[in-house]
Amino acid sequence: MDRPWLSSYPSGVPAEIDTQELASLVTLMLRACERYGERPAFTHLGTSLSFRAFERLTRDFAAHLCAELGSACKGERIALMLPNCLQYPVAILGALRAGLVVVNVNPMYTASELEFQLRDSNAVALVVLENLSRTVQSALPHTAVRHVITTQLGDLLAAPRRWLVNLVMRHRHPFERVPGSHSTSMRQALLSGAHASFDEVPLVHSDAAFVQYTGGTSGRPKGALLSHGNMVANVLQTAAWVGPRLEPGAETVITALPLSHVFALTANLLVFLHMGGCEVLVSDARDVASLAKLIRRTRFTAITGVNTLFDALMNAPGAERTWKARRGMLKLAVAGGMAVTAPVARRWLQATGIPLLEGYGLTEASPIVCVNPVDAREYSGKLGLPLPSTEVRICDNEGEPVPLGVIGEILVRGPQVMQGYWRQPEETAVALSADGWLRTGDLGRMDERGFVEFVDRKKDVIVVSGFKAYPAEIEEVVRRHPAVKDAGAVGIRDARCGEAVVLFVVARDPGLNEAEIRSYCEQHLTGYKRPRFIQLCDELPRTALGKVSHLRLRDDAARLFASASEEGMVSSA
Repeated sequence: MDRPWLSSYPSGVPAEIDTQELASLVTLMLRACERYGERPAFTHLGTSLSFRAFERLTRDFAAHLCAELGSACKGERIALMLPNCLQYPVAILGALRAGLVVVNVNPMYTASELEFQLRDSNAVALVVLENLSRTVQSALPHTAVRHVITTQLGDLLAAPRRWLVNLVMRHRHPFERVPGSHSTSMRQALLSGAHASFDEVPLVHSDAAFVQYTGGTSGRPKGALLSHGNMVANVLQTAAWVGPRLEPGAETVITALPLSHVFALTANLLVFLHMGGCEVLVSDARDVASLAKLIRRTRFTAITGVNTLFDALMNAPGAERTWKARRGMLKLAVAGGMAVTAPVARRWLQATGIPLLEGYGLTEASPIVCVNPVDAREYSGKLGLPLPSTEVRICDNEGEPVPLGVIGEILVRGPQVMQGYWRQPEETAVALSADGWLRTGDLGRMDERGFVEFVDRKKDVIVVSGFKAYPAEIEEVVRRHPAVKDAGAVGIRDARCGEAVVLFVVARDPGLNEAEIRSYCEQHLTGYKRPRFIQLCDELPRTALGKVSHLRLRDDAARLFASASEEGMVSSA
């Protein structure tokens, strides 16, 4: 059977979706706002925006952008550098409504990272939190940005909360006005737009919606060009998948992951907008104590996150009591962005009564490719089944399909696959085949039921004397040690066996030592998978989404390798 996953689909999930149902993301938004009217669409810090009010604000913001940038601004890029707040969805959908292409920027970026993204995308406008003005001042001079819209965190909150939040933020994070470019505040922009005329910009599937940056496989950030058609398709695919579990117009979702990341952008902002859900926006999920308080006082039915977030929530004070109170209310919990660990999945199921559904995707696929069935009763340890209208192949190095159960590179084809990399035709040619298959750079296998299992990143595989050691497998085994909190494995060059395994360990028990870890690895890992060098550390370097940064770990390992080589602990290269 060419698509074995179809026989494992839950009841009510179609094999295909109608990609022509919606012409653009703007069509999606306008239809939802008309259908759900006064229902709350977004909530932040005690203030809610109804669908009707949200539509009006996006219209006003689009009118302002068209007036400032010119009527022929369709296709120009606008960068958004904001935390989760009411302004963010207004800015995204307002910009799309004006025909602009959105470039999401991580608000934690340094000036050099911001400058690179602005220059590479050739953005002409920037929407930014005022507290980040120092970063912006350093980055702007060498960019094409000619219009800056600044906002304070509380700008769309109801008074007097707006004044209080902005006062507190100004005290904590003093800022200066952005010089050298035409700058206005978000509130001024919305006011001017409300008094300006606006004609809807016609949009079709082939029009660009996002230049969404990703590290990709080369380490240098690349902008995945995602069209309205790509994004609409992934929204409809995901909505079809969760449809049997969720009721349109009746759900509330906790949005703790940053909307600047493509997972939250699609799975939260766009899918729940389409389904008439209320999205509870969390500005800083790193403040676990505040997030736990929000969860305790909010009646919600769905939550998305990453493994580290769910782990933190399980360890928050009063977590057991909090989640026990949610039993019967919580319908859906989805984890993406990084692998879910078995201990976290087990604790989540015990605490909430519903499984943590792992999914798989990548920026280049808008991003969702696979998800576990919503009727699952336990953690599967697998990435799930391909979404409707999605094909997945497991292929060898020559691009030929391998048998079921055999490890190979995961390839994806479907309407959600990107148009290509922004201004990088060579990289596009490497990633996309002529017949539309996306080479993910991920290694995995597929079982006879069509479930996809992740093995590791292709570039992260450690080849020891010709044998392939997968960091993800090593890390998972080591994390099972009761005294281990976290682990990261990378490879370093080795003259004797090609590469050697370096293991970084964060201890849960301060008494844990290298000898105990080494003994544990000897019991549970075959010879070539065992670490040659072990380093105990306080924490592992992580990306903004919470993934372990293997790139930075490799740099650390290289420094340790040089030191260890001198001591004769590792053979020199």
